[in-house]
Amino acid sequence: MKNKYVIGVDYGTDSVRALLVNTDNGDILGNDVHYYQRWKEGKYCNPTTSQFRQHPLDYLEGLENAIKGALANVSEDVRQNITGISVDTTGSTPVAVDENGTPLALLPEFSENPNGMFILWKDHTSNAEAKEINDLAHHWDTDFTKYVGGIYSSEWFWAKILRTLRVDEKIREKAFSWVEHCDWISAVLTGNTNPLTLKRSRCAAGHKALWHEEFEGLPTEEFLTRLDPLLSGLRRRLFRETYTSDEKMGIISEEWAQKLGISKEAVIGVGAFDCHMGAVGAEIETYSLCKVIGTSTCDMLVAPIEEIGHLLIKGICGQVDGSILPGMLGMEAGQSAFGDVYAWFQKLITGPIRELLGEEDANALSEKLIPFLAEKASALPVTENDIIALDWLNGRRTPDANHTLKGAVSGLNLGSDSVRIFKALVEATAFGSKSIADRFVEEGVPIKQVIAIGGVAKKSPFVMQTLADVLNMPIKVASSDQACALGAAMFAAVASGAHENISVAQSAMSSGFDATYQPRAEQSAVYQKLYEKYLKLGGFIENTF
Repeated sequence: MKNKYVIGVDYGTDSVRALLVNTDNGDILGNDVHYYQRWKEGKYCNPTTSQFRQHPLDYLEGLENAIKGALANVSEDVRQNITGISVDTTGSTPVAVDENGTPLALLPEFSENPNGMFILWKDHTSNAEAKEINDLAHHWDTDFTKYVGGIYSSEWFWAKILRTLRVDEKIREKAFSWVEHCDWISAVLTGNTNPLTLKRSRCAAGHKALWHEEFEGLPTEEFLTRLDPLLSGLRRRLFRETYTSDEKMGIISEEWAQKLGISKEAVIGVGAFDCHMGAVGAEIETYSLCKVIGTSTCDMLVAPIEEIGHLLIKGICGQVDGSILPGMLGMEAGQSAFGDVYAWFQKLITGPIRELLGEEDANALSEKLIPFLAEKASALPVTENDIIALDWLNGRRTPDANHTLKGAVSGLNLGSDSVRIFKALVEATAFGSKSIADRFVEEGVPIKQVIAIGGVAKKSPFVMQTLADVLNMPIKVASSDQACALGAAMFAAVASGAHENISVAQSAMSSGFDATYQPRAEQSAVYQKLYEKYLKLGGFIENTF
């Protein structure tokens, strides 16, 4: 019996990775990463206004190059026994499309228009629209936000659509429908990007687009039109049904099969968001909190619907049937900035050096700076009088989304150096994580273990030890440094029939864990007192500014 292989494709904020995996044992035969060229050049983004856009060509070029790179050294036999491909992406990252499902930026007249590109998850230009959605929903007969924690975010589908329609008349005239990145790129592989017929991800729709069976799909036409007449008629050009990621999107198109040099029978799975598939790749199970830690974080929990399905958990990013594991209630929370907080501090220090001494010296310093600060910070004692910082440099996602909030640092004196400030920033990101965990527990959802994946989890023992101390819980780190792509590969294995279900795929293909961080009792006790100060500082900042 011949081995079967699948490809997991993981679209991150800066790059896309492809992973070729043996479905029998999880062996990785090839992997490759492609960095988005236009994004690397800073095109179409304006951080000062929180505008972050990505060109669809970056995604298409990345898809082809990453998969070809992963297949570069494998035999023709392996290529022809690839049974499936599944994709995860960031989200909510929607794009305006025409009747054919073509993103408007792929049309000549919109090729340089940021409003015709994918609106990246961390774009916060629609804060005002999010507030309007919340205000109307909370006074409507049906509160359409009740399954997304009661607060709609500017990082999500409807807020981004509404703002774009308001500010760009040409886009408004041409946009037939809107599609999430995870849906569009999966549909591209099948050759059917028709927005009326392509299968939409349950994960994306439930967590970001206010889809729920109770509402018979999306919010009502009356609600959307009352929100703004510009949304009139859009609902019927979107979708009613959604699909979990163990299902088929379709079969690979002949064009893409030839382009990639693989079997024409390969199944394309329904897409999902990176953190959800990453949690599956990290062997998430009932009441596990899986933290996907990178530039931001996503915190994932799954639980039996019969046990907690009656709860409405306040202030999170949604509770959706089947969004992570089919048949289980998937819950999402997260922080809008985690590694990005450290990256900001790095730029703060190296920016003047870059201007004064040039790129070479600045780049050399940048590579060494964070590891140096982490090493020095790990040697500092933890005391009740330490600097306190807030991690809201990109707003607050959860608990209780508010992207108008800003970060802060308090308790500085003339002895406050870069190491102590860095330590406070790391602690702030850990405190933000604790506030999320506490919210789940307060709302009746127990946490039985903590799992971590992502770049920060693999690369920074100081950050992970601090996080374990603040949470006062052990943290297991998944062995795979590509858990999101591995999770996508598991879903590809199920969608293509190589495995019966996700549980079987996890058992066969998982990588296990290679580190566990144990909380230190003495530090945890002090951090509890510092956390209380963090909460007080947060309350002051939120109420005052």
